Amino acid sequence: MKKMTLLLAVCTSVSLIGCSKIDNYTPPESASGEDIFYANCTKCHKPEAAGNVMTLTSSVANKDAIIQKIHKGSMSMPAFPNIKGEPAQRLAEFILSNSKTK
Repeated sequence: MKKMTLLLAVCTSVSLIGCSKIDNYTPPESASGEDIFYANCTKCHKPEAAGNVMTLTSSVANKDAIIQKIHKGSMSMPAFPNIKGEPAQRLAEFILSNSKTK
């Protein structure tokens, strides 16, 4: 039982390591939202069937919330503080127009 508890604690710690990560990727100023998404986001977010790049909760299904999540990260997603301005707007628009909301 002690080994199982230790294993669970180690697995939990490893899964939370992403919470504090920062990815310093900086897109070219002229990059499209699609270019940014496929250059970075698909490392973890695999596009779904029927042309959806992801499924969004209703609380994140707006540009401001998406951009905030990009900048701050969440759970295992690293923060991308250098995706800002027009590139961030284009990325958020791409995600919104190519995702479904649950």
